[in-house]
Amino acid sequence: MKAVVLLSGGMDSLVTLAIVRAEGYDAAALHLNYGQRTQERELRAFTDICDHYGIGDRLVVDVGYLSAIGGSSLTDPRIEVERANLERRGIPSSYVPFRNANILAIATSWAEVLGARAIAIGAVEEDSSGYPDCRQEFFRAFERVIALGTKPDTNISILTPVIHMRKDEIVRRGAELDAPFHLSWSCYQRSDVACGQCDSCALRLRGFQRAGIPDPIPYATIPQYA
Repeated sequence: MKAVVLLSGGMDSLVTLAIVRAEGYDAAALHLNYGQRTQERELRAFTDICDHYGIGDRLVVDVGYLSAIGGSSLTDPRIEVERANLERRGIPSSYVPFRNANILAIATSWAEVLGARAIAIGAVEEDSSGYPDCRQEFFRAFERVIALGTKPDTNISILTPVIHMRKDEIVRRGAELDAPFHLSWSCYQRSDVACGQCDSCALRLRGFQRAGIPDPIPYATIPQYA
């Protein structure tokens, strides 16, 4: 079976790829450049991870229109990337409006061409930044969209293997599968060393700290979040 894996290059998508491969899927990797601050660094992580696993089917798509639309600190330099607040309620400025729907639409097109049976995404519902398009109910609804909008003989499911995991559980599962965490990148604002202070860095660091496993990527600062 083939699965299109949405591979941003971050920790969650990396472990999702490792899980999907362990479950017997032949992975095809899809990456999107959407004008994010760390676009080149994320693309490098994607390439390094694909090379590590020997993935032949890989596709990089430019969706710069998400940057033109704006509304997110990840794509608009006029909006400051917020410092981590792991107790925050509500949706942070890093939310890219309806990004996952755009990504899933592209993944569906490619999956149908490849004859893939699944699309895998590393969305995390409980221990995340509170993005509305990372909820299980959203993905179940999108499966219905796929069923209605593809050929009658197309049957594509959406796999969300880490969606109900905490970050420390994701770290432990990745370690069990020997996932190359050192090749991944999660920081929202820096590409030389991770800042250690944005939401994504904080969630990642807390996961590693709670798992009792050192995070192998470099940081400018490493606060204690556990």
